[in-house]
Amino acid sequence: MADAKVLPFDDDRSRSGGASRPARRRTGAGGGSGGRGDGTAAPVSALPGTQVPEGSGPLPEAGEAAREPEESGPDASGPPDGGWERRIAGGLAFLRRRVTGDYEVDEFGYDQELTEQVLMSALRPLAEKYFRVEVKGIENIPSEGGALIVANHSGTLPLDGLMLQVAVHDHHPADRHLRLLAADLVFQLPVVNELARKAGHTLACAEDAQRLLESGEIVGVMPEGFKGIGKPFGERYKLQRFGRGGFVSTALRARAPIVPCSIVGAEEIYPMIGNAKTLARLLGFPYFPITPTFPWLGPLGALPLPTKWTIQFGEPIPTDGYPQEAAEDPMLMFNLTDQVREQIQHTLYKLLVQRRSVFF
Repeated sequence: MADAKVLPFDDDRSRSGGASRPARRRTGAGGGSGGRGDGTAAPVSALPGTQVPEGSGPLPEAGEAAREPEESGPDASGPPDGGWERRIAGGLAFLRRRVTGDYEVDEFGYDQELTEQVLMSALRPLAEKYFRVEVKGIENIPSEGGALIVANHSGTLPLDGLMLQVAVHDHHPADRHLRLLAADLVFQLPVVNELARKAGHTLACAEDAQRLLESGEIVGVMPEGFKGIGKPFGERYKLQRFGRGGFVSTALRARAPIVPCSIVGAEEIYPMIGNAKTLARLLGFPYFPITPTFPWLGPLGALPLPTKWTIQFGEPIPTDGYPQEAAEDPMLMFNLTDQVREQIQHTLYKLLVQRRSVFF
């Protein structure tokens, strides 16, 4: 593909009224503008024997007042400042870089340009219009340096992780990016595997998490795992076990703060009223959900309910005050894990009390 020459759309020479307008503007008390038959500006002199009062200017030519606002307004032939032209040019440049391979990915496969311009653009309407996600406490995520966000997990399908990524990306004043730790199953599924890597997700292991934190990234983890996302509807908003506290040990080694995060609204998008365990084993899934709409309505039953979401980030728990060997202390890890879990659970209950409705 041959490179095309891109012309700047904000060139002053392409805009109307750029050079002729100063010639039509009045200057001084005794000056003015007149009109000839051909419509060009000409100097006007006082008639012999006529005195012009000091400080007064000539009367405007008939119709001049009507023409002036017309010429000073934006060009009606296209959108102001060439907005859509720039968007088209940017899209074509993006496609050219994709075809020619002129883009960068990090050692984990994260493609920042693709994530920002494509994946986030696709997920943003779902977050803003469908789930109407309300974000609170975003200032608790540090503006620089590594941090570990620990959140509850629910919803039958892991949409809560994607909405969490959009919330950090779009609402943090420092434009930070969330790198989620995902289960093995995510990287075993075709297409999903590649998209997850491109979006910045990586395998949920201590080594990868520590490397990301030490390089100054925001890392997200949902310690409940499949126990949280696949729990029945009757146990909604009741946190499951947080594993053995491996995320706390990773944060201690990287000396990164832990930011508890509570998500309300995801539990009701797919109310799980049953689990076809035999079918799940045949397919290699941890569970096979049965909801009021799935599988009874077929593909239509896979549409999530439009619940109202709230994502709240709590106050960070610092870890840089502990000695280096604290990461090997099982009692400390247990206490910190329990502290994070209790803070998330307490915030969930508080948000549920404040919620007016599941859908509003």
